[in-house]
Formats: sequence, C-alpha cells, structure tokens
Amino acid sequence: LKNGRVAMIAAMGYIAPEYFRWPGYCSTSAGVKFADIPNGLAALSKVPENGWAQWITFCGFIELGLYKYDDSRAPGDYENGGVLGVPNASTLPEGESRNKRLNSELANGRLAMMAII
Repeated sequence: LKNGRVAMIAAMGYIAPEYFRWPGYCSTSAGVKFADIPNGLAALSKVPENGWAQWITFCGFIELGLYKYDDSRAPGDYENGGVLGVPNASTLPEGESRNKRLNSELANGRLAMMAII
C-alpha cells in the first residue's frame, strides 16, 4: 500500500513539471533555478546535495515521526493519518463506500507503480 502511495506521488512529480515550474531559485547559493532542473532522472545531477538531504530528512520525519507503523492496525491505516493522509485523524465511514475507496486506492497505486517504471 505504501509503495503504491509513493509511486502515485512519483508519477505526479514526473508529470507536473511538464506543465508547471516554480518561479525563482531552487538554490540561491548554487545559482540553480527551478527552470534549469530537467525532468526525470536527469534532475538527480542538477539538484544540490543539500536539497536531497532536506528531502531525505523530511521523508524520515514523516516515516518515523508522524506516521509510525502499528502492527495492531490494518496496513496503511495510521493513527495520525486521516482521509488522503491529511493528519487530522478523520476516517472513512464503514461500509461499501469505504471498501470501494480503499480498493480504488490499491488499483491506482498499482497503476502508478507500472507508470513510473
């Protein structure tokens, strides 16, 4: 489930720069503008190391701090995570609608995993 969520974010990150770029600088000290960063894997060499360190730190905080894994809960069901992962502890109501949404998330995650390949 988590791999599907990461793949959905990765697919959006691959597609979105084709249509939108942030204005200004990604790194003022290195002189790298957002417009100078290419799409896809070519971006790995253009983003400064400190930028990657910030992303790794942020993802580590989310993984280890905000959304801790709990064996007593269903996979992907985090205590602090609400609907769409928004940390407000809202939940989907039990029933057929909930099952349909969870199955849709699984299907979309699988599709995103194939798309990002």
